[in-house]
Amino acid sequence: MKKAERQQKIRELITSESIERQEDLVDHLRAMGLTVTQATISRDIKEMQLIKVPADDGGYRYGMPAYQPQGEEGQLAAALHDSLEQLKRNESFLAITVHPGNGPAIASLIRKMEFSTVFTTIGDDSNVLVVCNSARAAVDLEEKLNAMLD
Repeated sequence: MKKAERQQKIRELITSESIERQEDLVDHLRAMGLTVTQATISRDIKEMQLIKVPADDGGYRYGMPAYQPQGEEGQLAAALHDSLEQLKRNESFLAITVHPGNGPAIASLIRKMEFSTVFTTIGDDSNVLVVCNSARAAVDLEEKLNAMLD
Protein backbone atom coordinates (compact mmCIF):
# COMPACT_ATOMS: atom_id res chain seq x y z
CA MET A 1 0.00 0.00 0.00
CA LYS A 2 1.23 3.46 -0.87
CA LYS A 3 1.91 6.07 1.82
CA ALA A 4 -0.99 8.30 0.71
CA GLU A 5 -3.43 5.39 0.96
CA ARG A 6 -2.07 4.36 4.38
CA GLN A 7 -2.36 7.94 5.65
CA GLN A 8 -5.93 8.12 4.38
CA LYS A 9 -6.71 4.96 6.40
CA ILE A 10 -5.11 6.62 9.44
CA ARG A 11 -7.34 9.69 8.95
CA GLU A 12 -10.39 7.45 8.75
CA LEU A 13 -9.39 5.52 11.87
CA ILE A 14 -8.67 8.50 14.09
CA THR A 15 -11.94 10.16 13.15
CA SER A 16 -14.01 7.02 13.79
CA GLU A 17 -12.11 5.40 16.69
CA SER A 18 -10.50 6.65 19.89
CA ILE A 19 -6.84 5.90 19.17
CA GLU A 20 -4.68 6.74 22.20
CA ARG A 21 -1.27 5.30 21.30
CA GLN A 22 0.81 4.54 18.23
CA GLU A 23 0.60 0.85 19.12
CA ASP A 24 -3.22 1.06 19.02
CA LEU A 25 -3.02 2.56 15.54
CA VAL A 26 -0.65 -0.21 14.40
CA ASP A 27 -3.03 -2.84 15.80
CA HIS A 28 -6.06 -1.32 14.05
CA LEU A 29 -4.23 -1.11 10.71
CA ARG A 30 -2.99 -4.69 11.02
CA ALA A 31 -6.55 -5.82 11.78
CA MET A 32 -7.49 -4.18 8.46
CA GLY A 33 -4.88 -6.36 6.75
CA LEU A 34 -2.17 -3.71 6.40
CA THR A 35 1.43 -4.58 7.17
CA VAL A 36 2.87 -1.62 9.10
CA THR A 37 5.54 -1.04 11.70
CA GLN A 38 5.47 1.29 14.66
CA ALA A 39 8.34 3.27 13.11
CA THR A 40 6.33 3.83 9.91
CA ILE A 41 3.31 4.97 11.91
CA SER A 42 5.51 7.30 13.96
CA ARG A 43 6.76 8.95 10.75
CA ASP A 44 3.19 9.20 9.42
CA ILE A 45 2.03 10.87 12.65
CA LYS A 46 4.79 13.47 12.39
CA GLU A 47 4.22 14.08 8.69
CA MET A 48 0.45 14.34 9.12
CA GLN A 49 1.01 16.55 12.18
CA LEU A 50 -1.52 14.61 14.22
CA ILE A 51 -2.20 16.03 17.64
CA LYS A 52 -3.52 14.63 20.90
CA VAL A 53 -6.98 15.89 21.79
CA PRO A 54 -9.07 15.25 24.90
CA ALA A 55 -11.05 12.02 24.74
CA ASP A 56 -14.48 11.42 26.26
CA ASP A 57 -12.94 9.17 28.94
CA GLY A 58 -10.69 11.94 30.25
CA GLY A 59 -7.57 10.72 28.46
CA TYR A 60 -6.18 11.78 25.11
CA ARG A 61 -6.57 10.42 21.61
CA TYR A 62 -5.08 11.25 18.21
CA GLY A 63 -6.86 13.86 16.14
CA MET A 64 -6.35 15.98 13.06
CA PRO A 65 -5.29 19.60 13.46
CA ALA A 66 -8.26 21.96 13.31
CA TYR A 67 -6.96 23.51 10.11
CA GLN A 68 -3.88 23.32 7.90
CA PRO A 69 -2.57 26.78 7.01
CA GLN A 70 -0.44 26.98 3.88
CA GLY A 71 3.31 26.93 4.32
CA GLU A 72 5.48 25.80 7.17
CA GLU A 73 5.57 29.22 8.83
CA GLY A 74 1.77 29.33 8.93
CA GLN A 75 1.63 25.79 10.26
CA LEU A 76 4.19 26.59 12.96
CA ALA A 77 2.32 29.77 13.92
CA ALA A 78 -0.97 27.87 14.18
CA ALA A 79 0.60 25.01 16.16
CA LEU A 80 2.19 27.44 18.61
CA HIS A 81 -1.01 29.46 18.91
CA ASP A 82 -3.07 26.34 19.64
CA SER A 83 -0.74 24.53 22.02
CA LEU A 84 1.93 26.79 23.54
CA GLU A 85 2.06 26.75 27.32
CA GLN A 86 5.47 28.32 27.91
CA LEU A 87 8.49 29.63 25.97
CA LYS A 88 11.73 30.11 27.91
CA ARG A 89 15.25 31.05 26.83
CA ASN A 90 18.58 30.31 28.51
CA GLU A 91 21.83 31.14 26.77
CA SER A 92 21.61 29.47 23.33
CA PHE A 93 18.61 27.27 24.21
CA LEU A 94 14.87 27.70 23.88
CA ALA A 95 12.57 25.48 25.92
CA ILE A 96 9.04 25.27 24.54
CA THR A 97 6.30 23.61 26.59
CA VAL A 98 3.14 22.65 24.69
CA HIS A 99 -0.05 20.66 25.23
CA PRO A 100 0.56 16.87 25.31
CA GLY A 101 1.06 15.29 21.91
CA ASN A 102 2.21 18.45 20.13
CA GLY A 103 5.94 18.44 20.85
CA PRO A 104 7.06 16.24 17.92
CA ALA A 105 5.06 18.21 15.35
CA ILE A 106 6.38 21.57 16.55
CA ALA A 107 9.98 20.28 16.65
CA SER A 108 9.52 18.95 13.12
CA LEU A 109 8.10 22.27 11.88
CA ILE A 110 10.98 24.24 13.37
CA ARG A 111 13.42 21.86 11.61
CA LYS A 112 11.54 22.26 8.32
CA MET A 113 11.77 26.05 8.61
CA GLU A 114 15.55 25.62 8.31
CA PHE A 115 16.38 28.64 10.45
CA SER A 116 20.08 29.28 9.76
CA THR A 117 20.60 30.07 13.45
CA VAL A 118 19.17 26.74 14.73
CA PHE A 119 21.58 23.88 15.31
CA THR A 120 18.92 21.27 16.13
CA THR A 121 15.56 20.63 17.81
CA ILE A 122 14.44 17.80 20.06
CA GLY A 123 10.77 17.19 20.74
CA ASP A 124 8.99 14.81 23.08
CA ASP A 125 5.31 14.58 23.93
CA SER A 126 4.96 18.07 25.40
CA ASN A 127 8.39 19.71 25.24
CA VAL A 128 10.67 21.04 22.52
CA LEU A 129 14.31 21.93 23.07
CA VAL A 130 15.75 24.21 20.41
CA VAL A 131 19.54 24.49 20.36
CA CYS A 132 20.64 27.68 18.63
CA ASN A 133 24.10 28.51 17.32
CA SER A 134 24.58 31.34 19.84
CA ALA A 135 22.86 33.24 22.63
CA ARG A 136 22.07 36.06 20.17
CA ALA A 137 20.52 33.53 17.79
CA ALA A 138 18.30 32.27 20.62
CA VAL A 139 17.11 35.82 21.33
CA ASP A 140 16.33 36.34 17.63
CA LEU A 141 14.42 33.06 17.36
CA GLU A 142 12.48 33.78 20.55
CA GLU A 143 11.43 37.11 19.05
CA LYS A 144 10.38 35.42 15.78
CA LEU A 145 8.32 32.80 17.61
CA ASN A 146 6.68 35.42 19.83
CA ALA A 147 5.87 37.49 16.72
CA MET A 148 4.08 34.46 15.25
CA LEU A 149 1.77 34.47 18.29
CA ASP A 150 0.61 38.07 17.73
